[in-house]
Amino acid sequence: MKRISDAIARGRLAMSGEKGGGGGSPWGRPQGQEPGGSEPASEPEGGDAPTGADKPDMPPKGPRNPWLPGGGSGSPGGGKQRPAGDAPRRAPGFEDLFRSRPGGPGGPGGAFPRMPQRPDGGSWLPYIAGAVAVVWVLFSTTHMVNPKEQGIVTTLGKYSRTISPGVSLTLPWPLESVRIEDVTSIKRDTIPEGEAEKLMITSDQNLVDISYLVRWNIKDLKLYSFQLADPDGTVKEVAEAAMRASIAEVPLSDAMGGTGRAMVEQNVRLRMQAVLDAYRSGVLIQGVEIKKADPPNKVIDAFQKVTAAQQDAQRERSNAQAWAQQVMARAQGDAAAFDKVYEQYKLAPEVTRRRMYYETMERVLSANDKVIVAAPGVTSYLPLPEVKRKKAAEGSAQ
Repeated sequence: MKRISDAIARGRLAMSGEKGGGGGSPWGRPQGQEPGGSEPASEPEGGDAPTGADKPDMPPKGPRNPWLPGGGSGSPGGGKQRPAGDAPRRAPGFEDLFRSRPGGPGGPGGAFPRMPQRPDGGSWLPYIAGAVAVVWVLFSTTHMVNPKEQGIVTTLGKYSRTISPGVSLTLPWPLESVRIEDVTSIKRDTIPEGEAEKLMITSDQNLVDISYLVRWNIKDLKLYSFQLADPDGTVKEVAEAAMRASIAEVPLSDAMGGTGRAMVEQNVRLRMQAVLDAYRSGVLIQGVEIKKADPPNKVIDAFQKVTAAQQDAQRERSNAQAWAQQVMARAQGDAAAFDKVYEQYKLAPEVTRRRMYYETMERVLSANDKVIVAAPGVTSYLPLPEVKRKKAAEGSAQ
């Protein structure tokens, strides 16, 4: 039985050496194992198990400190003494992270490079941190504003002041931040963008495809920055609303060209400025220009035919008016000539009457081929008209 109990004890010691002891155990050597890794000493063949008095070097049973070298459970003041050359452990410091150790941080294959040192052995880290701080303060407190720009200064997100062109100083970020905007250059918005179709209805219930340009700039940078969530989008929406209202007041002919288009552009600008001022947007509308005003694509063929018919009607009206003016001028000329004849008639009525009779008869009988002989014994005349007609007929036949 004693041999069986000894064998069981040896098996337990072997199992503890495989699982927790040895060089690969984080808890150090198993209880009773020598520093060299040898097997525990066997119990004597007789009697009870050895006690602490028989083996003074054996550590007392109980929980051991895994952070001590070799997994020992004693302290420098009691328990088992540490082997020679086994120094006590301590908490790692910040500088240990940058020390060069093979396979560790700072060494070959490590994650951190070794920091350069000053000639006296000190670290350059304080000087580097100071230089970074100086550069950060310099760049976050000095601001250069161009002549066409203005800057908005906010303190912890709240409006503080507006800075003018030139060099300005502020508190470092994030205490104060600056946003610079161009307030002089003219911004241009084309509505609609690209080749999209924008249909609007006129006062005579016709549809027209409108494309126009809005020119504007920033009038008050504070209002522009804080009053509206999207000032650029608001300008476009107000422009479309004002254009629809202005197009609805004019017929299709005025919307498509002539003096009506200039009136529409002026009305759109005034309406946009009134609405944006009511919104306190800080935007100044410089002008509105209609680039295109055409019929919709679906009816453009029919519209072109109608336009051609209208142009033909206008041409015929112009021709009729020209003919009427010519007839009127001729009638006025005849009336003026008659007035002159009447003045002469009043001076010598008999002579004027006879002259008028002769001129009238000459005009009436000039194309007559018949000759009336009033008295007998008059010699017949030469048929000169008949000769002229024959000569004219021969000339036309040749």
